[in-house]
Amino acid sequence: MKEHRYRITLEHLATASEGQPLHAPLSFEAGNHDDIFSIVARLRGNGQFDSDTSAQLALGLKLFSEVMLKNRKHPLFEDIQPALRDFIMKLKSQGKAAAAAQGEAAAE
Repeated sequence: MKEHRYRITLEHLATASEGQPLHAPLSFEAGNHDDIFSIVARLRGNGQFDSDTSAQLALGLKLFSEVMLKNRKHPLFEDIQPALRDFIMKLKSQGKAAAAAQGEAAAE
């Protein structure tokens, strides 16, 4: 299975009273079987959420689900696997419906 590699960086935007960041940036590498950028673009394009919310949802889901996939036999994920699968399927189907509705509205 082809794996896409990413560097994830998180920076806290608030600063202490001295102007220094409250936390040092957190950076790590992660792999994923999907192209996360295309998923973010699709979610942004279907109009369900604003641009930043779409990116947060897509990135959070893809990072979490990849950890779960790589550790599928771990008992911690036993109860959430079916629910997460259902959630992702619902998100995809609603996204297709929202995109179709946008296409129809644009054609009018």
